Amino acid sequence: MKLSKKWSSFALASAITLSSLSFAQPEVKAEVIKKPTNVIMLVMDGSSNNAITLSRWYKGESLAMDEILTGAMRTYSAESAITDSAPAATALATGHKSNDKYVGVLPSTINSPGLEQIAKEDAFKPVANVLEGAKQKGKATGIISTSEIQHATPAGFSAHVKNRSQYDDIAEQQVYQNIDVVLGGGLESLTPGTTKNARKDGENLISVLEDKKYELVKTRDELLKSQSDKLWGSFAPSALAYDFDRKATANNEPTLAEMTGKAIDTLKKDKDGFFLFVEGSKVDWAAHANDTIGMISDILSFDDAVKEAIDFAKEDGNTMVIAVTDHGNSGITMGNANTTNTYSSIPVSAYIDPLKKATMTIEGALSKLKTDKSNLVEVAALYGLDNLTEEELATLKSAKDIGSEMVKMLANRANIGFTTGGHTGEDVFLYSYGPSKITGLVENTDLAHSMAKFMDFDLSQLTNDLYVPATKVLTEKGFTTKIDVTDKENPTFIAQKGNRKYSIPVNKNSVTYEITMDNNKSVTETYKFDTINVYNGSDFYISKKVLNTIK
Repeated sequence: MKLSKKWSSFALASAITLSSLSFAQPEVKAEVIKKPTNVIMLVMDGSSNNAITLSRWYKGESLAMDEILTGAMRTYSAESAITDSAPAATALATGHKSNDKYVGVLPSTINSPGLEQIAKEDAFKPVANVLEGAKQKGKATGIISTSEIQHATPAGFSAHVKNRSQYDDIAEQQVYQNIDVVLGGGLESLTPGTTKNARKDGENLISVLEDKKYELVKTRDELLKSQSDKLWGSFAPSALAYDFDRKATANNEPTLAEMTGKAIDTLKKDKDGFFLFVEGSKVDWAAHANDTIGMISDILSFDDAVKEAIDFAKEDGNTMVIAVTDHGNSGITMGNANTTNTYSSIPVSAYIDPLKKATMTIEGALSKLKTDKSNLVEVAALYGLDNLTEEELATLKSAKDIGSEMVKMLANRANIGFTTGGHTGEDVFLYSYGPSKITGLVENTDLAHSMAKFMDFDLSQLTNDLYVPATKVLTEKGFTTKIDVTDKENPTFIAQKGNRKYSIPVNKNSVTYEITMDNNKSVTETYKFDTINVYNGSDFYISKKVLNTIK
């Protein structure tokens, strides 16, 4: 679709063309692409340019990311200048901007300037992602996250739901997507139980994984020893520990770099190439908490994972690597009200030395706090707050939220500023390496199209192939259809014509066919596919492969 006249000059100036909810991919160098191709997409959730700068100073040397800095990326969503992680992931994975909390589906509200409206009936329609495209090309696929693997960003590359909180649906879709390597947290979402994110539909997905011949690993040692080509690692009930805290609180968990290296070693065996998504999740969580140490911890951990990707890409010669944050968070700055009149004479050490005293993040330090708070001084020291003044100690003793006060104190000592506990809307650094690397200022949606082009498929065509509205097309074929929600946790699409009945379960990769014979006996058969069935609350979406079996 075309831009309004108001925005056409902007588009020409920035060399970016808006198209519906997606953006044409940026110029890439005309290179001969050898096959097979690989893509490694790394997302450092909720980071920012200033946080990266601070982390470099803290490390005392260049980051691996520095070597492959090629541009910047705009992050806004279909409705806001400041995006949530769910629409951000949707943009990066599918090439479509979307709304707050929407994962892998089109928006219902479009407010951002320059974007044209979509048909009302297309709201919440699932749109294909680059992992699904890679799978359709015969490539091996993988996703990694230091949060629950069902969290918004990894979900954006593997699932389609109206709300990012739908962990049951996300987990089920991920399992039935038949992704080759899945590593991260989120173990509790694989089985029924009473915890917050335990399954409500009664399905034991661990049993499903075992039936699918995955090796399920739960510790670092099990991961590193595994020789399986199908690997599912669940290292924590929910999220993994911060890297700075891992040795003291969860030393059986692998690092992000170890997970990335293992995934690459496993996926590279596929003769058709691979797609791997990697997320360093908890930079965002630390930024929400204004925890400077947590942000540095997991930026540096993420950078180690980027190094794994770059090292492989250099050796392979035909791997595209992209690293980026999905949005800013916290408005962190080196310099605050303390430095208004003295900034030009403040050495780097004045910012870094107070931070170096911390040995744990605020999450890790508080995990050591006794119920009676009798070790409060020792816990504060773990977070770098040594030699507490009488005023500081009194503040901590009386605080309703000790963690909030501790992060403020350390930020004040280190002259670090924060503007918010939420996301921010700035452009972010873009890192890219390998054939067809991406350069310049681009839209977040551009990255999806660039990855798809490198892997030789078109996302729009892929959506048409994978997500057909079942009610419409099967009614046109003469079937009587209904969506059976008798079991609200397990909706089923039913299509019937004469003595033939097709049952299509939500989130799975199968269709059950039943024919009733003249003697009133029935014959049932289940067909399985390399695509999934998606229900968005109003309609089921099925692939053309499924549709073609329904006669």
